[in-house]
Amino acid sequence: MRVLRDQGQVTALCREWRSRYGRRLAFVPTMGNLHAGHLALVRHARERGDRVVVSVFVNPLQFDRPDDLSRYPRTLEADARLLAEAGADALFCPEATEMYPEHEPVTARVVVSGLSRILEGESRPGHFDGVATVVAKLFNLVQPDLAVFGEKDYQQLLLIRGMVASLNFPVLIDAVPTVREDDGLALSSRNARLSPEARARAPELYRCLRDTVDACVLEPDQWPDIFPELLATADARLRDAGFRPDYLSIRRADDLGEPGPADRDLIVLGAAWLDGVRLIDNLRLLHGKFAGPA
Repeated sequence: MRVLRDQGQVTALCREWRSRYGRRLAFVPTMGNLHAGHLALVRHARERGDRVVVSVFVNPLQFDRPDDLSRYPRTLEADARLLAEAGADALFCPEATEMYPEHEPVTARVVVSGLSRILEGESRPGHFDGVATVVAKLFNLVQPDLAVFGEKDYQQLLLIRGMVASLNFPVLIDAVPTVREDDGLALSSRNARLSPEARARAPELYRCLRDTVDACVLEPDQWPDIFPELLATADARLRDAGFRPDYLSIRRADDLGEPGPADRDLIVLGAAWLDGVRLIDNLRLLHGKFAGPA
């Protein structure tokens, strides 16, 4: 596996793979501290592409709190070993000054209107502008044929698809289902910051979302009138379990708009703080049925 640290290296390598050898490039952007969820993205990329490029870059533009940026786990040496074992062909791991030179202030940012201002965007102002900007920069450097993202960050997935469509990036966006622990907790790099006691309580977020989905399935004729009561129940359960809910919402799956009586492709999303760690999760309701594993 090639390890690249500057923009010129990754661009030259990807151009050579594409132009000289006609390789189909698959790209997986990450912020590192890799876990089984990330490796599922890499394996999917391995199946879809002739060459797989993975980036590890803790992007300062997408952090709304300096303390969150400073505490984000950085495990590059371990990440590189995992990526080599998973079959990645190249790792691009630039320093922040390589992506945002100190003598060149960030004067241009990518803003995806609408999606960037609701739910996660409302709770974390500027977050999605930072995400869209760095992904656009990485796409320009790597110029992949396809890029792979996880469904756990569902709003981010829709945002990237919207950006690609609006700006005519010639990139296919693939999605991989959320990878979970045996108790239902969605894998996240931030889970490592939970205390043992909080880790034992953390799956309650998944259970609340799952029970909300199951309640929706029982009374599809009452949609969306029953949604506020179901979400209030989930909110109370999380608070009783020691969480501080940020938001709980039921939205249309295609655009995260407010659902109407005729909508049947929905998603239940939640974000909540536990033990100083912010957890997010989502579950899909497709055609009035739970669209996930049993």
